[in-house]
Amino acid sequence: MRLTIIILCTFLLSSTILPQEKLTLEDAIGIALHKNSTYLKSSSQIGGFESEVQAAYGNFLPTLGASASWLWEKTDQQGLIADPITGQVIEATEQRRTYNIGLGSNWTLFDGLANFAELSRSQDQLGSAKFALERIKQDIVFQTMSLYYNIVYTQQLLVVKKDDLKWNEKNLETIKERNRLGAATLADVYQQEVAKGNAELELIRTENNLQTAKKDLLFYLGIDVLEEYTFTDSLTSTDKEILNTNLLQDYENITDLVNQALNQRLDYKAAMLNLESSLSEVTVAESGHWPSLIASGNYSLRGNSISEIDKNKYLTFGLDLNLPIFLGWSVSNRVQLAEVQSKISEIEVNDLERDIKRQIKTTFLNLQAAQKGLVVSENNIDAAKENLKIEEEKYALGSGKLLDVLIANSRYTTALSDLLNAQFAYIVLSQQLRYYLGVLDYKIYEQ
Repeated sequence: MRLTIIILCTFLLSSTILPQEKLTLEDAIGIALHKNSTYLKSSSQIGGFESEVQAAYGNFLPTLGASASWLWEKTDQQGLIADPITGQVIEATEQRRTYNIGLGSNWTLFDGLANFAELSRSQDQLGSAKFALERIKQDIVFQTMSLYYNIVYTQQLLVVKKDDLKWNEKNLETIKERNRLGAATLADVYQQEVAKGNAELELIRTENNLQTAKKDLLFYLGIDVLEEYTFTDSLTSTDKEILNTNLLQDYENITDLVNQALNQRLDYKAAMLNLESSLSEVTVAESGHWPSLIASGNYSLRGNSISEIDKNKYLTFGLDLNLPIFLGWSVSNRVQLAEVQSKISEIEVNDLERDIKRQIKTTFLNLQAAQKGLVVSENNIDAAKENLKIEEEKYALGSGKLLDVLIANSRYTTALSDLLNAQFAYIVLSQQLRYYLGVLDYKIYEQ
């Protein structure tokens, strides 16, 4: 039993000291661009759209088919009168074998311009799918950034919570010693113990939030959430540069930003191509009202044996004109359905355009608020720190209350948390605005 416990402890100890792989933001984005399930599903559909374009080109070409057949016939005739004068009756059996090989071709010369519309529709759908795939890549980059920054933010917030717990633990020791010397009441001890307990709860919540944030990122990347990784716990030089830059100077004119987004947004381009595709579908449906003209040709060899198959040759060529007169309103039904879908696509484009304006306006206002909050939070830290120092000195001299010290410490901790919130909000919103403008670059992360 003792040996088993030793082995188990050794295994657990060795598993905890194994080095964990570090996952940077660039690494995370690169993994997401290859393993994210949404990207994998969308990229697999491109081949289908390319195949539709190829099939649409095939509608302009003649078809060619080869055929071969073999036929065996046996005829039994009974009661056949061989001589009408004598009335002789005989029975006859006849067998015949026929061999046939041939080539046939059909070529649609006119189908109401449906073949041109089908080609245009398939090309628009392929272009839309490619734009949508690139937009998904931008979405992956931004979502990965947001999830990763949430980890970095929570790690830095965890440091704040640990420092707060250390301060409360140290303050509890000080108050207990003051109580032993008669300089502090027992109520102060209990009050500080409650404050220490609350600090421990905040630390536990933050640690749990950190683990949840890590698992959320790993799941989004398509990695096993049971694997362990370490992450960057500080701001990069690029992040610090963003914090020291007044981004609002580059985004002063909302109208220009909207126009830029409408020219750059890949999802808007995809929606426009979907609209064009739906209009082509209307043309395809309307072609049912037009006549169709098909040319056909056949060449075949036929004989009673394989050696005689080239003795009988047949060559045919023809034109088939089909003029629809009444098809039970089926063509009108297809046209109406296509027009409805076209109207829906037009509404979707208009909705997306309005949503782009809303996204840019909202993000700009949030970025503006985050920039102001960043300045206010930096000033609040200095004020809260000085206030805490004053309240600690007053309490040490016996002229202050412990409650005032705890309130001052709580405000100082809140100020530190607010600064972290403002910093990461400013960074994420700056990337979000680039994402909404359609200029977020994903190609630098593709390897």
